[in-house]
Amino acid sequence: MSELPIKVDREKCTGCGVCVVSCPFGSIEMSGEYPHIKDDCRLCRSCVEDCPEGAITIKETERKTDISEYKGILVFAEQRKGAVHPVTYELLGKGRELADQLGEPLYAVAIGSDLGEASDELASRGADKIFVYDDPALADFRDDPYSALLKRLVDEEKPSIFLVGATFIGRSLGPKVAACLETGLTADCTGLDIDPESRLLLQTRPAYGGNIMATIICSDRRPQMATVRYKVMREAERDPSKKGEIVEKPVDMGELPDRVKILDFQLAPEQVSIVDAEIVVSGGKGLGEPPGFKVIEELAQALGGAVGASRPTVDEGWIKYRHQVGLSGRTVRPKLYMACGISGAVQHLAGMKTSDVIISINKDPEAPIFSVSTLGVVGDLYEVIPRLVEKIRKYRGDE
Repeated sequence: MSELPIKVDREKCTGCGVCVVSCPFGSIEMSGEYPHIKDDCRLCRSCVEDCPEGAITIKETERKTDISEYKGILVFAEQRKGAVHPVTYELLGKGRELADQLGEPLYAVAIGSDLGEASDELASRGADKIFVYDDPALADFRDDPYSALLKRLVDEEKPSIFLVGATFIGRSLGPKVAACLETGLTADCTGLDIDPESRLLLQTRPAYGGNIMATIICSDRRPQMATVRYKVMREAERDPSKKGEIVEKPVDMGELPDRVKILDFQLAPEQVSIVDAEIVVSGGKGLGEPPGFKVIEELAQALGGAVGASRPTVDEGWIKYRHQVGLSGRTVRPKLYMACGISGAVQHLAGMKTSDVIISINKDPEAPIFSVSTLGVVGDLYEVIPRLVEKIRKYRGDE
């Protein structure tokens, strides 16, 4: 293990212990009269700033990366209870495109317990090699052991690109792994491509509240890391004839950091998520007032779908943020998307335009939403939706 660039000057140190208290990670302990800095120090500088004697210093170093050593696209295969999260298949689909452009292999890494079926599924989705860390103690996600294993794998295999889904797990794990690897991370990407000249990864993500799209590169460090939004890319198709190489990696939990103990899981009240729903019915400012969402809820209930919303309605407090569709909200790709009273701002269109079928209801025949709609209804939504709900219920025999 390389020596840390942080030092304690014993001639200046008085053994006051302020640094021990100030360390947010518990990486400093007293050893006799002087503090001892452990190997898991994050070099956050808290102790340097708080030491009253200026006895702790960090030597600034610049790590040089030999970019030529890094080859391959690595995808983190997120799993829950042994089942692979669908965002992984989207990453494998895009990863295959990138790998083919670069002429490099496509890898996947799975961490968890009882991952036999998951490994086979990853192979059938096109991964050339699947690295598997399988241990009962890894069944539930925790930042510390997962990030340590991923850092170890990257150090060993040296992929040029590392993709992680922008789920609640990925958004927690990605930044920590990037920090451990001392590389950059572009969060919440909606587009990935390879620059034909530089062969760098072009990472596109919304910025300034979704008002512009920024394309970011990581030119000097490897791997090039990105978390990628769910439901913005097409899944890799399943092909049982594909047989990727499965590599079982050793796991020694005693060697891994693990500061969190999970006592229990309490499931949240069951709700239809707009991200996973096959049918989404969304309302916009055309509703006129907050109670207008009652008709949206009635239509969603009749269709067995989820309720979505445009950003202005969320900003006005008409509905909670979890319903927001668009660049600054959720990206959805349902089989049916219904836009009711939504004009169709660019930011909203970017969050739903890849839906299989789009039906829009709007008074304005020139509304931009009609440009991406499969079917458009020009009319008052308060007249159209109740009649539509009546027809649906009658068709289903609910009335």
